[in-house]
Amino acid sequence: MDAIDDASPAFAQAVEWALATTRSVRRHLDWERPVPREVIEACIDVAVQAPTGAHQEAWRFLVLDEPEPKARLAELYRRAMEGYAALRPGSDGPKPTARGLADRLAEMPALILVCSEGEPVQGSNAMHVAFYGSVLPAAWSLMVALRARGLGSTWTTLHLVHEEEAARALGIPDGVTQTVLLPVGYMSGARLRPAERRPAHEVTYWNTWGSRG
Repeated sequence: MDAIDDASPAFAQAVEWALATTRSVRRHLDWERPVPREVIEACIDVAVQAPTGAHQEAWRFLVLDEPEPKARLAELYRRAMEGYAALRPGSDGPKPTARGLADRLAEMPALILVCSEGEPVQGSNAMHVAFYGSVLPAAWSLMVALRARGLGSTWTTLHLVHEEEAARALGIPDGVTQTVLLPVGYMSGARLRPAERRPAHEVTYWNTWGSRG
């Protein structure tokens, strides 16, 4: 990777635009176009530059790009979606785009499951934060790297309702924790823009909780 002038305004704008426009893409994908393995690995090379506690580098990436394993995970995902809808009777349930993702998950060109070797220490919030804080930044960096290459992805954890079944179906050994699933495909007509969010001054306190400074 060639060095660039990371002090320039253009660099800052490019980085901020990539961060602000990395959105979940469930539609407007090219379902037929394969995602080359070398492209996915290039994105993972970026992802593993993310911060990790105590230099553990315990992240592992399971990429599904063949029909059979994708179908196995997609079935568990659909079951989880149905269970989620059943827990919220009277509501509108999952959004149509979320249901659409569940219906077509097996058709995704690739599914990337971000895992971590080891398990969080039970009963310790500090250790939970340290554990997941050492893998989730890599998942986010991966999502941004995919976006930079014209690939859409979706941050989802719904399959974890059936985590043990997923582990058996995919040959994931004991002692490996599954986290985020990223369905991946080349974008086709997706227009990504910053989402409407509350501004910093409404969600930021200074020195004491609740103080606007």
